[in-house]
Amino acid sequence: MSSAPPRTGTFNHVQLVEIDSDQAGQRIDNFLRTFLKGAPKTLIYRLLRKGEIRVNKKRTKPDYKLQANDQIRIAPIRLPEKGEPAPVSQGLLALLERSVIFESDALLIINKPSGIAVHGGSGVTLGLIEAVRKLRPQARFLELGHRIDRDTSGCIMIAKKRSMLRFLHEALRQRTVYKSYQALVVGRWESQVKRVDAPLLRDEHRSGERTVRVDPAGKASMTDFAVIRRFGDTATLIEARPKTGRTHQIRVHTQYCKHPIVGDVKYTSDEMNTKFRQLGFKRLMLHAAGLRLTLPDGETLQVRAPLDDSLVTLMDKL
Repeated sequence: MSSAPPRTGTFNHVQLVEIDSDQAGQRIDNFLRTFLKGAPKTLIYRLLRKGEIRVNKKRTKPDYKLQANDQIRIAPIRLPEKGEPAPVSQGLLALLERSVIFESDALLIINKPSGIAVHGGSGVTLGLIEAVRKLRPQARFLELGHRIDRDTSGCIMIAKKRSMLRFLHEALRQRTVYKSYQALVVGRWESQVKRVDAPLLRDEHRSGERTVRVDPAGKASMTDFAVIRRFGDTATLIEARPKTGRTHQIRVHTQYCKHPIVGDVKYTSDEMNTKFRQLGFKRLMLHAAGLRLTLPDGETLQVRAPLDDSLVTLMDKL
């Protein structure tokens, strides 16, 4: 029976899929979105409603949770063409291979370069997860365990098994994945500022841009900070340890302290960003430096992602 996701296009034959124990437990609509790459949700729901997709020869609803040994029958369908997928250059593949900082049969952790979105969409033709699927073509399952912003570099976890993805999501929900970041902020960060406890509220603008601000009506948000290195009154390299996982949390908490992150086009003034660009800092200076978690077998995994050598050199010149 088929197990690997088909390509976008026309499928003139019936697809038969048998669910293994690692795939069990997920909703069938979520499984099909991964299996039928390029298929919109509306198409998947229509196929389920019409009985074009059946489980164990019976019609099923989108919220049905798959069980081990379930047999899925997918009738011949045509998926909408969206053009050829963006090619992945050998240079990018080589960079990502060098950026692997941990790999097992269930988990892959990469030191993501700045400027690469974690997944395609919203005008991005190629994301990290699409590139990693090219990097590890033999892997049957590869999904993001979490996300970091496009311009943030550093640790990103990618599950190589459905069971690991479920484990990571639960660990993140329980806040048992400990993350540390490094950020170069404008000005002199005072050592006594060790914790910021300020609620964050998301704003959706008519243009589609999303920003976040400190607001009493927002969600509880807390970040611990420590000074790593000062560069006079010009800038400070700090460590940030988020205790909650809000959108743009570190970026907004540092701005709230009047020390925004260098290169942040949303929360740092154009004047200040221009000043640092002239010094060679041409990216958001936020880096996911480390992760610590206890794996399902009880082993404690701790990884560190080094800052790019070119950034260290630039900071030395400060």
